[in-house]
Amino acid sequence: MAKQQLHNRLSGEQVKFILNKYLIGEIKAGAAIAKLGVGRTRFYQLSAAYESDRANFSIDYARQSPTRKISSEIEKNILAELKFEKINIIDKQDVPTKRYNYSYIKNLLKDKYSQKVSLDTIIDRAKANNYYLGKPPKKIHDRQILSHYAGELIQHDSSHHLFAPDAGVKWQLITSLDDFSRKILYGDLWEEETSFKHILAAQEVILHYGMPFSYYVDQHSIFRYVKDRDIKSYWVNYSKFTDDADPQWKRVMKDLKIEIVYALSPQAKGKIERPYQWLQDHLVRTCVREGIKKISQAREVLKSEINRYNYQQVHSTTKEIPAVRFDRAIREKQSLFREFKLEPPFQSTKDIFCLREERIVDGYRQIKFHKKVFSLTNALPGQTIDLKIYPDHKTGVMEVRFWHQDKYLGAQRLKISDLNNVHF
Repeated sequence: MAKQQLHNRLSGEQVKFILNKYLIGEIKAGAAIAKLGVGRTRFYQLSAAYESDRANFSIDYARQSPTRKISSEIEKNILAELKFEKINIIDKQDVPTKRYNYSYIKNLLKDKYSQKVSLDTIIDRAKANNYYLGKPPKKIHDRQILSHYAGELIQHDSSHHLFAPDAGVKWQLITSLDDFSRKILYGDLWEEETSFKHILAAQEVILHYGMPFSYYVDQHSIFRYVKDRDIKSYWVNYSKFTDDADPQWKRVMKDLKIEIVYALSPQAKGKIERPYQWLQDHLVRTCVREGIKKISQAREVLKSEINRYNYQQVHSTTKEIPAVRFDRAIREKQSLFREFKLEPPFQSTKDIFCLREERIVDGYRQIKFHKKVFSLTNALPGQTIDLKIYPDHKTGVMEVRFWHQDKYLGAQRLKISDLNNVHF
């Protein structure tokens, strides 16, 4: 580490005191040099200057040459981008981002103009031209979970936000983050939030990386039934208490033997809120600049920003790039991910990552599901049938798989569009 300059280490009076001690013979040159922390040549220059003009002697730093200046082209681009942020983001009522992002502008100058500029330079120009807003006070996060392994804890959450102001509608961002490495393992935008969207997020993480030890979620009704809060749930009629009933997402976790940790307060979700804030900020800014109106376009932006976050950003807490930290943990077996295996009696991943319902076979060996009738020739009247429901939005087809006491009875398919007002 470079040694600080003399004027940053000692005051003028301290330097004068040491030089005076040397000049009147109370200390030798070697001792004075050690106290000042300068070289021998520099010491004799100082002592000569002090001896010749004690009244005007000063160690205050005076730059002999002008500071390095940026080019007029870079200056113009910095101010143009700051002005764009003020007009189209900061001052716009319908844009849910009310702060400048100087790091974003730094990356923008590099990507858009191939101009490398320091963050301090951009902030200096912002302050000088009324494009500066101070940092907001830091939030205090209670009960933060600490992990020591990749896959020990997956922080999972969603955010309802106006990510593309030109679209005029809010979308749902669902994200899963490995707590140890801070790598985002899943991120996607949806027009609405449903239990099955969260099940799909878990499916993508587990099939790609393996089964984590635990998931960390809030107390949203999708993740947890809470008595007296979920008054619209049909479980309330059965006088069930908190956690007596399992929502669809929780039933998937139980089948996979993955623990669930619930955040007791919004403040406890600090670790995933920071990546959310980073993603939301970058996503909104890029969508504004590119005039994005379709969710398919916004998804492409999100994919790019997640890639930047995972593979280019040094995390402020770990001081590492998330993907690098994650890959090293896997390589060095510092991981609690378990290999996903399809265990009997399951025959397909659709038997696990699915919605579940139960129906009783009637006297005609039929069951009804959302006013649709299914004939089950290999079932008996009175039997309870487990329905494993897998809606595929890419094909527009929903597959219903029928089970009775761990015995697979077959599958039938429906168009999702034929189920009016049913959201998966």
